[in-house]
Amino acid sequence: MPTRNDAGAIVAESAMIIALVTLLCGIILQMGIIIHTRNTMIDAASAGARHAALADRSLADGQLRTTALLTDSIPYTETAAVEVAYGAERERIIVTITYRVPLVGFLTGPIPLSATGQAYDLTPS
Repeated sequence: MPTRNDAGAIVAESAMIIALVTLLCGIILQMGIIIHTRNTMIDAASAGARHAALADRSLADGQLRTTALLTDSIPYTETAAVEVAYGAERERIIVTITYRVPLVGFLTGPIPLSATGQAYDLTPS
């Protein structure tokens, strides 16, 4: 039988455990959002580079394709910086995306992410 000193201890312990579990679930959810965003950025960069490498396409077409894929897949990516350029030997097209993923909740500021996609440009110069 609990003594008078133990009365209400279970309520305090439950509140602390629930807060800890909620924080842990929030961190796991945020990590999932970050990983999903990074994978989508990698896919969009690769698709944009392949699109720009087509015979009848330009670097601007690759940039438009990359931007369209990002805005369709990830909300609020209008601020993502998309750069498309030729590699050192002008035989590769490189698409670089930089974006800051906003955090959910009260944790530290946005997390900067970067993704690069490359494709060989086999069209005659």
